[in-house]
Amino acid sequence: MIDALTAEGADVRFVGGCVRDALLAQESNDIDIGTPDPPERVMALLEGAGIETRTVPRGIEHGTVTALAGGERYEITTLRRDERTDGRHAEVAFTDDWREDAARRDFTINAMSASPDGTLYDYFGGQEDLKAGRVRFVGVPATRIAEDHLRILRFFRFYAWYGKGEPDADALEACAAAAHTLPLFSAEATNTIPRISYERVQSEFIGLLSAPDPASSVQAMWDTGVLARLLPETQRTEPLSRLVTVERAFAQPDPIRRLAALNLDTHEDNSERRVDTRLLAGVWLRTGVDAGRLFSIASQATSLPASLDRRVQRSLIYQSGKQRFRDVVLLAWARDTKHEIAWRAMLETIEHWEAPTFPLTGADVLARGIQEGPEIGRLLKAVEDWWIERDFAPDRAALLEKLDALVAERRRA
Repeated sequence: MIDALTAEGADVRFVGGCVRDALLAQESNDIDIGTPDPPERVMALLEGAGIETRTVPRGIEHGTVTALAGGERYEITTLRRDERTDGRHAEVAFTDDWREDAARRDFTINAMSASPDGTLYDYFGGQEDLKAGRVRFVGVPATRIAEDHLRILRFFRFYAWYGKGEPDADALEACAAAAHTLPLFSAEATNTIPRISYERVQSEFIGLLSAPDPASSVQAMWDTGVLARLLPETQRTEPLSRLVTVERAFAQPDPIRRLAALNLDTHEDNSERRVDTRLLAGVWLRTGVDAGRLFSIASQATSLPASLDRRVQRSLIYQSGKQRFRDVVLLAWARDTKHEIAWRAMLETIEHWEAPTFPLTGADVLARGIQEGPEIGRLLKAVEDWWIERDFAPDRAALLEKLDALVAERRRA
């Protein structure tokens, strides 16, 4: 790949995230390469070396060529400078100036480049920022955000993954000032068409919530008014922080569960708020988020009592599944820390109790002369409910006896 791109002497470098990840000794999924050659020349060099290339109209317009080699995907992009921006998209011109290209990037830790021999080029102090856990915009934060408003959320996402200590004050000030440029996730905004798509916003926020501990970043979003654009009904962020703590001992991090932690207080006994929440679910659903899971586990966690009987716990595990009930208990614990012993015991039940398989099938109902149709399901459901109410104790013989009794009752009716 590199041999093909440098065949005529071009100064080719690795750029962006793969350089940052290499400095952190982390594996990188995206290998981006910069070159002063225009995209048409890049394609000619690669195709001449027998390397498959792909382009899309928007990509080639911005100087990006995708190359496939050795089972890997590489993005090769011609050095650029912005000519005009509209807060989301940019019109670019090609350049051969590496510093000029680096200056248009979002953060110092993403603006570094490295030659194939490992020489690092760092025009804005990205290496030191990476070591210190500082996430800083390249140049003036307000200018970078004006070029692309999505960079507000990218700042908080990168801070969640790479930041240490307090976030950069200049960046926070700029994000707060531009928060209104983000699309509003609310029932009232469902018919609007924002400059930045809901899907792109959702992707950034879910990426943020996937970080090992996103709580401090989400708190900074709250403080700057950014969170109110995404979750206008969120009343507090503390449940998220508590959830992260509990997850460390009992579950893998889950961004949808964490998102639900920020929606717990929207499910209190207030009919007007519940209506708003259902409408808000439609906005999140449009982004590809599992809105059904998101709002149902938050709602169930709000009403789950810590004093829940063990038999009822087992019935909920059986009916909801271990994962769903674990989500609900974790969220309930995040909301109510006064009953830690009870929540911990529920999680132990989830971990160690295996739900049995219902012993009857439709064939058992058919064997009793019931014709195929919805009545089979109704009878099975009635027997299953009876079995659950008795804590799954009745065996197959007892269940068949109960089924016979229900069939006989049906025929008498």
